[in-house]
Amino acid sequence: MPEALPTYELTYIVNPVLSEDQIKELAKRYETYIKENGGTILQSNDWGSRRLAYPILKKRNGHYFNVFFRAPGTIIPRLERAMEIEDDVLRYMTLRLDAKMTRHFERNKERTVEGSF
Repeated sequence: MPEALPTYELTYIVNPVLSEDQIKELAKRYETYIKENGGTILQSNDWGSRRLAYPILKKRNGHYFNVFFRAPGTIIPRLERAMEIEDDVLRYMTLRLDAKMTRHFERNKERTVEGSF
């Protein structure tokens, strides 16, 4: 029986001076990268523009994205490297969800679909 792919949560902050189209294109590029390298997107959230806790590169605001996906672990270093060299990504964080976090995500995903929030 093949082993299930691990689940990851990726949160990243994009430079807010970009236009809406540029921001959406950047998000689509990362999601496409995940899909093309054997991953599946479970949930993608655009949190919009928010004030940062502290200035990053003299920016006070950032456009936040949060993506849950399953993928082979080999793409994570390449994905993070792509974000590192992208000038318009201010910060990023990738978490590998353990079994307990994955169960919590699945329960909350079902509640969101049912509309109980």
